[in-house]
Amino acid sequence: MKTSLTRRHWLQLAAGTASLALAGFAQAQSWPSQTVRIVVPYSPGGSSDIIARAISGPLSEALKQTVIVENKPGANGNTGTDFVAKANDGHTFLLCDVGALAITPSVYSRLPFDPSKDLKSVAMLAYSPHLLVVHPSVQAASLKELVELSHKQKLNFAVTAIGSAPHLAGVAVEKATKAEWTYIPYKGGAQAIGDTVAGQTQVLMNGMLATLPHVQSGKLKVLGVSKSTRVPLLANVPTIAEQGVKGFESGTWQGVLMPANTKPEVIAKLSAELTRIIRSPEVRERLVSQGAEVYTMTPVEMSTFFEKERKNWATVVAQGGVKIE
Repeated sequence: MKTSLTRRHWLQLAAGTASLALAGFAQAQSWPSQTVRIVVPYSPGGSSDIIARAISGPLSEALKQTVIVENKPGANGNTGTDFVAKANDGHTFLLCDVGALAITPSVYSRLPFDPSKDLKSVAMLAYSPHLLVVHPSVQAASLKELVELSHKQKLNFAVTAIGSAPHLAGVAVEKATKAEWTYIPYKGGAQAIGDTVAGQTQVLMNGMLATLPHVQSGKLKVLGVSKSTRVPLLANVPTIAEQGVKGFESGTWQGVLMPANTKPEVIAKLSAELTRIIRSPEVRERLVSQGAEVYTMTPVEMSTFFEKERKNWATVVAQGGVKIE
C-alpha cells in the first residue's frame, strides 16, 4: 500500500531532527563537566609526554576545567591505552604515538582492546622524525662507520619498547646495512635515552622531540635523521636515506583518541580546541624549537591514516618476525 507524508508529518519530522541537533549542541556546550584527564601511556619525558604538558595549560583555559596529565606506562603502552579504551566518564583521552598504536595489533598475539573498534580518533597533533644517535664514546661519525664498528665490537641498541616504531626502524636499518647490534628493551623513550646517555647502551633511535636536547648538550652524538629531507635544526646531519638506506623514513606521530562510546559532539569540540591550541604561535614555536612539526588531521583523516599505518606495519612486522605472546 502506497503511503505519503502530510505537511504535518514533514513538520514533525523536521522538528524531531532539529531537537536532536540542539540536544547534541547542548551536550557539546556543557562538556566538560568535570576534570579532564590526558593519559600518556609511557613514562614521563618522552615525546607524547612533552606534547601533553605543552597543551594541558591552554586546554584547561579553553575548556574552563582542570586538565591533568597522567602517565600510565606498562606493557609497551598497552596498559594506559586499555585504561582509556575502557573509560566511561567521557572526560578521559589518550595522547600517544599513533604509529606505535597501529603497530601493536600485529606485534601482540593477544590484546585486551582493539584500537580500531574501542577507540575513536580525535586529532593528530605533531610529527617528529627519529634520530639515530650514539653515546659520545662510540668511535663512529656516520652510519657507515657505525655499521663497520658493529662488526668489530658488541653494540647495545636501546629499544624504547619491543615492537615500537623506533624498534622496527632500527631493525629496518640493521637489515638494510647488515649492521649487527643487540636490542635492549625499555619501558619508554625517557629510560632508553637515560641509559644511552649513561653509556649502558650505545645506540638509540628515538623521536627528535625528546632526543634533541641531549644532542644539543653533547650527551649524545647524532649520526642520522629518519626524515626524507634534512631538518633545519640539524642542517649538517645527513638523513639515513642519504647514507645508503634509500627511501628510508620513520618517526613518531602524536595524536589523541577517546573511547569508542564518546559522543560525536564531544569528539568534534575537543578536536577543534586541540587543533587551535597546537597551531597557536606559542605552542607551535615551543615544539618546533625542539624538533617537532605541528601536523594536524581531522578525526576522519586521522582514522584513515591509522588504518593505513596498521596495514603497512603488519607487513613489516611479519617480515621482521617481531611477535610478543
